[in-house]
Amino acid sequence: MTSAAATPDIVAFATPSRGLGSLALRRFVRRPIAVGALILLIAIFVAGALAHVIAPEGWNWINLSPGVIHHAPELSHPLGTDEIGRDVGVRIVYAIRTTEEVALAAALLGTLLGVLAGALAGYYGGWLDAVVMRLADLVTAYPAVVLTLAAIIYFGEVYPHHLIFIFGGIMWAVVARVVRAQVATLRAQEFVDAARALGASDLRIIVRHLLPNVGGTILVAATSLVGQIVLVDATVEFFSYGLNASVSPSLGNLVSDVVKFKFGLPNSATATPGMGWWTWIFPGLTLVLILVSVNLVGDALDAALNPTAARG
Repeated sequence: MTSAAATPDIVAFATPSRGLGSLALRRFVRRPIAVGALILLIAIFVAGALAHVIAPEGWNWINLSPGVIHHAPELSHPLGTDEIGRDVGVRIVYAIRTTEEVALAAALLGTLLGVLAGALAGYYGGWLDAVVMRLADLVTAYPAVVLTLAAIIYFGEVYPHHLIFIFGGIMWAVVARVVRAQVATLRAQEFVDAARALGASDLRIIVRHLLPNVGGTILVAATSLVGQIVLVDATVEFFSYGLNASVSPSLGNLVSDVVKFKFGLPNSATATPGMGWWTWIFPGLTLVLILVSVNLVGDALDAALNPTAARG
């Protein structure tokens, strides 16, 4: 017969241990607002990725039929039409596709560059650390909007691939700072000394031992980059820079075009006071939903992947 004192040990031995990934997932699922934000964000991005399926006629299809031009939302056009009969909903879907392509690709590029630079600087230290960190200081010393505007002016007319390289070349410094701090702390741990004593190379130590321990931090940083890129992209396009709406629609230039057509320039006759609310409220609302959802998901990932939050 098993004694009562031994029962907790038996129960603890019989209970399967959960990995860090499953624990982080359980902590994330306990945040219903974050789960809802993730579902909404996935739905928006899937709609953008399937834009050519949802609206095969394209984003610039003009319908000059009577009663269609500049019409309020109705059953045939749930989000209304603009001043030349283009469906606002269709344009938003294609704008989402452009925005998500730029944001996701630029965030991936910036994360890869930042992880590479931060891992090398944090592991080797010395002059390499000094050079990388001073370069990161130089990049982060200026607002991202200012650097983006300067790069866009240099390129002239830009396309999505230009913006990907511009944002990737700016945002890497944010990731490099975080990764460098984590790697510099971990390299002094005993498991790194043990791996080095067993003959592991520097590359193996960085890839197999250090980066997996920084994976949660990298994921959170990459998520935050998506929101930052979407916001900066929309800001520069609001001021009529960035992508040309006649070439590639995005959420930023949709709102910018409405502002130019509705309000025009001061003391000019270019304004169109009759433009309806639906031509700007829906693109702006979509942009806000993306930014809020990314921030909520990023905060929840930070709490779920942070080991100090395990007790909570």
